[in-house]
Amino acid sequence: MSPRSTTGPIALLPMYDWPECRVATDALWQALASALMGAGFDAPGHLTRSDRPLNDLWTAPELLLGQTCGLPYVRDLAGRVQLVATPAYTLPDCAPGHYCSRIIVRHDAKTGDIQDLRGKTAAINGWNSQSGFVALAAMTPGWNPAHYFGKLELSGGHLASLQAVATGQADVAAIDAVSFALAERHLPDLTGRVRVLTSSPETPGLPLITAKGFSADQVELIQAVVQDVLSAPGTRAARAELLINGAVAVTDRTYDPIRDMAAETGRAA
Repeated sequence: MSPRSTTGPIALLPMYDWPECRVATDALWQALASALMGAGFDAPGHLTRSDRPLNDLWTAPELLLGQTCGLPYVRDLAGRVQLVATPAYTLPDCAPGHYCSRIIVRHDAKTGDIQDLRGKTAAINGWNSQSGFVALAAMTPGWNPAHYFGKLELSGGHLASLQAVATGQADVAAIDAVSFALAERHLPDLTGRVRVLTSSPETPGLPLITAKGFSADQVELIQAVVQDVLSAPGTRAARAELLINGAVAVTDRTYDPIRDMAAETGRAA
């Protein structure tokens, strides 16, 4: 059971697919694939990992399950994909299904608050990132980081932004809270060279999506499978490695706060 495809179904979970987490990510996918096949879906045996642009994969008609970021969803994907759920990550300061960004500076920086960073260099992981760009923009007066910071450096990824702050190439960066927690676990030498200055307000978490061609009943069934597997005792070990503690159903309206933040950032720019 899948939308018409000539290449077979695909699945991807790229947002936290670190080498250190790949065994757990693959184990979780095997549990999801087995449950989806049991529900009548044609599920791929392995996750897709390729150089093909993520936007092409997210909008592919053969997509069974994928994960994207809230900002690409509201800017590019709404109406072209269907929402399934968002994982609930073990972030003690965020409600289930939500996350935030850690605003970091060097561990020895004299920075006391965000006001001390005026004119400094900020590392931005990507312009289409809620957690790495818009969350930081929202912390600046007038939502305009280009006018507030002295320089914006495009790093290309959260770990690269973390590295830039740790080595002094940048003074501040906004790091997705899940990424920062994973880095604390797997890269303590790196996170030990920075400190969290503050955290951004929480926003809806990174959505799991499926192809536009599935029926409403099929999407509801995929959602039920995801919620079951992401809270099942049998996946507890893999989920613990990935900081996942369940899943929360979402709709397009769930992402209105990110839509509003993106609009505010656009007006400022």
